[in-house]
Amino acid sequence: MPISDAESVVMDVLWREHPLSAEDVVAALERTTDWQEPTIKTLLNRLLKKRAIAAERDGRRYLYRPLLERADYVHAESKGLLDRLFDGRVAPLVAHFSERRKLSKKDIAELKRLIAELDHDA
Repeated sequence: MPISDAESVVMDVLWREHPLSAEDVVAALERTTDWQEPTIKTLLNRLLKKRAIAAERDGRRYLYRPLLERADYVHAESKGLLDRLFDGRVAPLVAHFSERRKLSKKDIAELKRLIAELDHDA
């Protein structure tokens, strides 16, 4: 399901902690964004319609929780980026980043470890 950048910010709040009321989500996002309450509630409603989140009645309010797992979202977004920009290949992505931004020793060590694990599993 396509999730906009703004919707993903709301999802991040719910992935970190749930269930939350709309007021809790508003309070969390007012600290980190310049969004007003109506904007945040609109984003919650969009996510409900997309079935990325669910709402359960709790007295006079609703409590929201994610239905879309963060790992599934990250996978879909990563795959979309790879497909759109790098023909679905990881190596050109890594090459692009290494050309544009110096990879740290930690990044290089992690890549080597990952390659060694992939070689071992193959």
